[in-house]
Amino acid sequence: MAFPVANFAGVRVDALTTVEMLDTIDGWLTRKTGRSRHIACMNAYCVSLALEDPALRRIYNRADLAVPDSKPFVYWIRRFVRRECDLLWGKNVIFALAERARETRYTFYLYGGTPEACEGTRAFLQDRFPHLAIVGTCSPPFRPMTEDEDRAICDEINRLRPDIVLVALGTPRQDYWIDAHIDKLQGSVLIAVGAVFDFFSGRVAMAPDFIHEAGFAWLYRMLGKDRKRLWRRYTVDHGRFLWQFARQQVGLSQPSAVTDPRPE
Repeated sequence: MAFPVANFAGVRVDALTTVEMLDTIDGWLTRKTGRSRHIACMNAYCVSLALEDPALRRIYNRADLAVPDSKPFVYWIRRFVRRECDLLWGKNVIFALAERARETRYTFYLYGGTPEACEGTRAFLQDRFPHLAIVGTCSPPFRPMTEDEDRAICDEINRLRPDIVLVALGTPRQDYWIDAHIDKLQGSVLIAVGAVFDFFSGRVAMAPDFIHEAGFAWLYRMLGKDRKRLWRRYTVDHGRFLWQFARQQVGLSQPSAVTDPRPE
């Protein structure tokens, strides 16, 4: 199903609810043939990077779903697209899928993070959702992998045949990884979940839900443990996005088209 689309400075974000996302995933996994699927969780940082990187913009625009990962995006979609949608950042997406897995028995694979973060995430999810089947994990090296290492990971994932692969490599590395591997992995749904493994494992404090709902998760993170690493993201990069989006809204710039569908 194609959903209404918001065009944020030439980058697509789909207007959809949690239930619509889950139903779409159900449809993909019922068939589960051919290539895998890509779900991008979109926020201002993603769009800001895509403004400077045409290849990344193409990756986002041809994702199977590009869901709103920040509360401001949800607000703007409701206002300008005039359609209901939900905040679908990594935690919300994972928890919704974990609840759905009570009925569907979806299986999960965790890819990314440090070994401690990856195993901590496994322990966190299985403690919170005892029914959840996590069939494998991989914490890849921070250096580029060799062809043999990469092939071995693909072979393992294809052997285990997980329904959901949670990819936590950070933006934009995770998006490039998914795009490069989507035709190598068979029938899984690959979801870019950002820093969620750090949150679930306890390495970084996760903003309370009411802060996410208020739209200030970025401020919570900028004032936290990773502030030295994140200050540029939440000042320079977000400023670039806001400038382009404001120019679009007052008619000073015309965003490029966002339709770049991936062939079935």
